[in-house]
Amino acid sequence: MTETPDPPLRILIVDDHTVVRAGLRALIEGEPGFDVVGETGDGTDAVRLAGRLRPDVVLMDLRLSDTGDGDGCGDGGGDGIEATRRILAASSGTRVVMLTSYGRQADVLRAVEAGARGYVLKAGPPEELFRAVRAAAAGGMGLAPEAAARFVGHTVEPGPVLSERETEVVRLLARGYSNRAIAGTLFLAEATVKTHLVRIYRKLGTENRAGTVSEAARLGLIDLT
Repeated sequence: MTETPDPPLRILIVDDHTVVRAGLRALIEGEPGFDVVGETGDGTDAVRLAGRLRPDVVLMDLRLSDTGDGDGCGDGGGDGIEATRRILAASSGTRVVMLTSYGRQADVLRAVEAGARGYVLKAGPPEELFRAVRAAAAGGMGLAPEAAARFVGHTVEPGPVLSERETEVVRLLARGYSNRAIAGTLFLAEATVKTHLVRIYRKLGTENRAGTVSEAARLGLIDLT
């Protein structure tokens, strides 16, 4: 039986520089599983578009200018942080990943406190952006290494990322178990283990077993000691 592929993640781009938006669109549309459904340079317009388009993830510029190239209504949606709050208040199924040139601790904390599920630097590699988008869409937290380092000494509650069963699977991955061995240990069908792995990869924004173990350990979901 042929499996039906998952629909692509719907992404809304918000950045007040037209050239940056064009670059992001080209980058994202070149990555399998992603679909850009809209773009704007204005925070107020971003709130409106998010309500109409219902994207899975909004890529939000941290610092939008007062006069973007959207409708420029100026009713509190211009700033990226404020636009994030308004989008999340109105669209429960949408996640926001903050995209910025800045990695300062205060900015990272403000973004996460506003509800952003990711924080990626514009100068970072595309893979960091893709991982953050996938992790955020799955309900996890996607932070660039520079941003994650800003959380030293701070407590951030991202919510549960993996289910209890998925955590058990990752623990066995860390011990080098094959899919068949995991199935035998947890009394599952091997096909069920594969399904768990697909979901785990999506939630953590990873692509292979080694990367999954590493990311789960980094997030404190498993202990490798």
